[in-house]
Amino acid sequence: MSKSASRARLHEIIRKRSFGRGEVTLASGRKSDFYFNLKPTMLDPEGAALLAELTYEALKDDNLDYVGGLEMGAVPLAGAIAQLSWIKGHPIAAFFVRKKPKEHGARLAVEGLAKGESLKGKRVVIVEDVTTTGGSALKAVEAVREEGADVALVLTMVDREEGADETFASAGLPFRSIYKAAEFLKS
Repeated sequence: MSKSASRARLHEIIRKRSFGRGEVTLASGRKSDFYFNLKPTMLDPEGAALLAELTYEALKDDNLDYVGGLEMGAVPLAGAIAQLSWIKGHPIAAFFVRKKPKEHGARLAVEGLAKGESLKGKRVVIVEDVTTTGGSALKAVEAVREEGADVALVLTMVDREEGADETFASAGLPFRSIYKAAEFLKS
């Protein structure tokens, strides 16, 4: 399937499985009359494959070592991208950042790294399913920077277009999206 055909098909899947209208309170605390819940798309076989494909294509030339982000939205994305990157012969390992480190075991904030592995000096991309203001992704950025990672960019599947551009520009981080909310609101 061509990139434009994949993008169009994924748009249909997101519209059907993950987009809705009705009042909702967002993670940012803002109220909205529309929402995206990308988990039904990310956990659908075709949706997961298309998200991984389009995200891998968007990232393949960025010379990345790791892909990850804040639980829960980034976990299915990072796993699918890591798997596809291996199949494509250009492996990008995955990780995720806990919202709160576990109170038992290793008590890690960043999960997915083997013993002796580190993000120190590694180029990483923070991925997110849906971005409003960028606050959640910044939590992941801060956590991986504490581990010594070089955050190359933040990539979201859907940018709600409600301030994330400004948030990431202020933080000196490139920000990209696969889709903009307007693409779903106009049709």
